[in-house]
Amino acid sequence: MNALRIVTRSKNGQWVNEVESAPELSRSYSSRDEAIEEGEALAAERGAKHVVEDGEPTGTITDGGAPEDDVVVVGEKPSTGAGTDTTDENGFPLENPSG
Repeated sequence: MNALRIVTRSKNGQWVNEVESAPELSRSYSSRDEAIEEGEALAAERGAKHVVEDGEPTGTITDGGAPEDDVVVVGEKPSTGAGTDTTDENGFPLENPSG
């Protein structure tokens, strides 16, 4: 199976090689140079085109949330409206009554 393109790009604070038509071959790397080297090798092996998309480095690996998403601070917990509390107001576990 030939991939159309292998794209090396910065994503969520790390560098990735995304393989079109074969996402199971996509990988992430901690450095741009490593990702480019591996992307070129994979492209040569599969007869695909390798493209590098330069992006602004962030310096941190993130969980993929959008910048406008609310961040949960230690001690706060999001309200789901379901179930019972398992932690106190400081985020510590409550005693387990079934324990």
